[in-house]
Amino acid sequence: MSSAIEVSGLRKAFGDKVVLDGIDLVVEAGTVFSLLGPNGAGKTTTVNVLATLMKADGGSVRVAGHDVAAETKAVRATIGVTGQFAAVDELLTGQENLQLMADLHRVADGRRVIGRLLERFDLVEAGTELVNSYSGGMRRKLDLAMTLVGDPSIIFLDEPTTGLDPRSRRTMWDIIRELLAEGVTIFLTTQYLEEADQLADRVAVLDQGRIVAQGTPDELKRQVPGSHVRLRFAGLGDLDAAARLFAGSTRDDEALTLRVPGDGDTESVRILLNQLHDNALHADDFSVHTPDLDDVFLALTGRPNAEVVTK
Repeated sequence: MSSAIEVSGLRKAFGDKVVLDGIDLVVEAGTVFSLLGPNGAGKTTTVNVLATLMKADGGSVRVAGHDVAAETKAVRATIGVTGQFAAVDELLTGQENLQLMADLHRVADGRRVIGRLLERFDLVEAGTELVNSYSGGMRRKLDLAMTLVGDPSIIFLDEPTTGLDPRSRRTMWDIIRELLAEGVTIFLTTQYLEEADQLADRVAVLDQGRIVAQGTPDELKRQVPGSHVRLRFAGLGDLDAAARLFAGSTRDDEALTLRVPGDGDTESVRILLNQLHDNALHADDFSVHTPDLDDVFLALTGRPNAEVVTK
């Protein structure tokens, strides 16, 4: 698989403050890559450099095979950028906003492209209405539709679902998945860890200007201890017996539950259930719990996910 984005030793400072301290990233073509990090970590600065909106102080960046410093026009011809705030003109209709982008990109068959995008984003009826009457979700959809007018092969999405209600957020996720299925490469920053978990093929955690971890969501979760099987019993007798059987387990007498540390894979669960059976113990309920990206983020940065914003 070819690389859509290659970053090596990227550095950026504002005065005495080092924002990016030599980061390395590789984004494979046709994948979703998510960059996470606490407030001030440098994520939006990274996007701005990759999207040719800001010059780096050091390192090398290639997007779609082009050097962002030396081949700026070639990079811009292949990318689309959707920022944290919808870049739409409220005094124009949705259709007029799209027409403006089509004119800027010199799209040959603009009317057909606009019609297709309005239909794709379920904005056909709203297309003739002024954008100042749009909901937040509609503005976000229009903003992304405007990004797609130029048919980019690489899209930078900086917090694309911030402020959206759950239904609108799910709609945006579906659109992102559709773009991925069409072969588009997506570089995503988000303040929702669930979003990265749902969408990203690979995740990188940026903290204090450095990449502190990267891999698939599952790979990152496996780096964090805390996987366990939760067993619930009918009475204290079975709970006592199970607690003696599984060394290192944690019990909750009030809830009649026992937490047994483990990898959470099928083999370890099978062994655990066989041990219960061999000792004539019956659990009314059991469930497997593994760390999520919230746990990963907290373990790597020492900050709770409530602080995850992309500034």
